[in-house]
Amino acid sequence: MVQLNIIDTIGSGIKRMFTNQRERNFPLPEYDLSQPGHVRVRIIGKVIDERYTRMLNALPDLDLWDVIALDKVQKGRRLTDGEFKSLKSKRLVEGRRPNLFVSGEVAAATDTIVDYLNKRGIDKAYCQRMVVELLTRQGQASRREIDSLLLGKLSDVLTEEQKKRFVENLLQEMRRQNTIERVGSTRGTKWRLPKRPKNPRVRHAI
Repeated sequence: MVQLNIIDTIGSGIKRMFTNQRERNFPLPEYDLSQPGHVRVRIIGKVIDERYTRMLNALPDLDLWDVIALDKVQKGRRLTDGEFKSLKSKRLVEGRRPNLFVSGEVAAATDTIVDYLNKRGIDKAYCQRMVVELLTRQGQASRREIDSLLLGKLSDVLTEEQKKRFVENLLQEMRRQNTIERVGSTRGTKWRLPKRPKNPRVRHAI
């Protein structure tokens, strides 16, 4: 079979499969070696995430190893430390493992900036300013009102439980910094800005 040029003996077939799928902008092959003595290969013949397809089109010279790592991001697979460092150093991904997403620079080049902003969400400092503004305007606010203010603006990468935990940690941090204070200790607990003590009168000696 080698002499008839039907097969080769240098082991290039696997790399060729990755290269062909990458050229077609399709997901890369997945190899399953969990069963001793067997190799199972899964090849997807369609686009599963248009954002990454546009990204590959925008970066045709991307190294194959980085493409493989980005394919893992596309499929929600875990990255090795080396893969993560490579993608991060080239600013191809953002977020914290395992919740990674395409970076802002790539998103801007591939018309996915809206999706990127939704995934990134707003930062903690901005959330704190929003809470202070809410309490300034209406005096007090319940946790439900603060959740309503913030949850919809947090990163789409976070689950609902993670978003609520973020808000809880935010409020506790603001309380420790004496930026806000709690009113009550039951389900009816509300938050408000701390009352500032008035300046004491200065008595002048006669």
